[in-house]
Amino acid sequence: MLLSDEHEALRATVEEFAQKEVAPVIGDLYIKERFPYDLVKTMGEMGLFGLPVPEEFGGMGGDYVALCVALEELGRVDQSVAITLEAGVSLGIMPILRFGSDEQQQRWLPDLAAGRTLGAFGLTEAGGGSDAGATRTTAKLDGGSTEHADRGWVINGTKAFITNSGTDITSLVTVTAVTDRGEDGKKEISAILVPSGTPGFTVAPSYSKVGWNASDTHELAFDDCRVPEENLVGQRGRGYAQFLSILDEGRVAIAALSTGAAQGCVDESLRYAREREAFGATIGTYQGIQFKIAEMEARTVCARLAWHDAAAKMAAGRPFKKEAAVAKLVSSNAAMDNARDATQIFGGYGFMNEYPVARHYRDSKILEIGEGTSEVQKILIARHLGL
Repeated sequence: MLLSDEHEALRATVEEFAQKEVAPVIGDLYIKERFPYDLVKTMGEMGLFGLPVPEEFGGMGGDYVALCVALEELGRVDQSVAITLEAGVSLGIMPILRFGSDEQQQRWLPDLAAGRTLGAFGLTEAGGGSDAGATRTTAKLDGGSTEHADRGWVINGTKAFITNSGTDITSLVTVTAVTDRGEDGKKEISAILVPSGTPGFTVAPSYSKVGWNASDTHELAFDDCRVPEENLVGQRGRGYAQFLSILDEGRVAIAALSTGAAQGCVDESLRYAREREAFGATIGTYQGIQFKIAEMEARTVCARLAWHDAAAKMAAGRPFKKEAAVAKLVSSNAAMDNARDATQIFGGYGFMNEYPVARHYRDSKILEIGEGTSEVQKILIARHLGL
């Protein structure tokens, strides 16, 4: 898929932002584990959070492909900033944009699309990561008849590993919860919007993470947390199906981010191979290094082709679940493999946090886990092959 003129112009703009504004400051933020508020503000002003959001809600009126183009360029330089944008849009905005009521969209989307606030998606639980159907969080209607003015959802449970959930500008979390059980015991799972600061909604301290150290991740707890009945997002009992469609789109976005990470490792390795001397010559003249970088480039090209293929089918309104799974699998593998090889090329310097390849090495592992593990992607691909 060749980028359109509009997408290419966006790519160049985000590349310049990433290289000139993100790269000089992110290393210090990463080491100090500080959220990049200034960068998020700038991305909001650039319209990046509103790329796939219609203009009527303050967005750019673009498409999801545009978001993926931006994510690849950000991912080349730093994954913490990239995942903040990815989660802010695919998990914070898209549930409301795709399934929210007119009132929910009018209330929440303008600030989210402008990057003035962030949204999060409370899906994962400690005992149910890949098995999201194992949701234990519950939400029960309280307040009497349907005409009762105080009728609302009372939510109890916990969520784990939730991105963008505890920043100073987080405005809401969309939570999946069991709202009923059928006669056969099957869970009815719905999605409910919980504004930040709602009584009974507690955000735990930040996790101590291996990577993505300039991004925001928390455990959430709900203890008799009460929100109005109209905070239901989409149809009651369709929360699980809604989340599956959101994840399909999100996997394409993560694939683009992963491709950027893989490309960033190539970029840094090429620069270093041309500068670093050993045994009387730059290391880029040695075939062992040349072959390693060539393999890294091949992985990156394949990853880009995979997410472009999935994105093209998504944009055309065609089924893309298998293609999204392929893209997620291939690109996350490429990011992890390239990060390992880049670290080897850098030698001891590759083990120092001040170097981008060290951040990529720490960051890339989660790409094989988040928004569906590699094993889940293989299951999805196998099912689409009729197995």
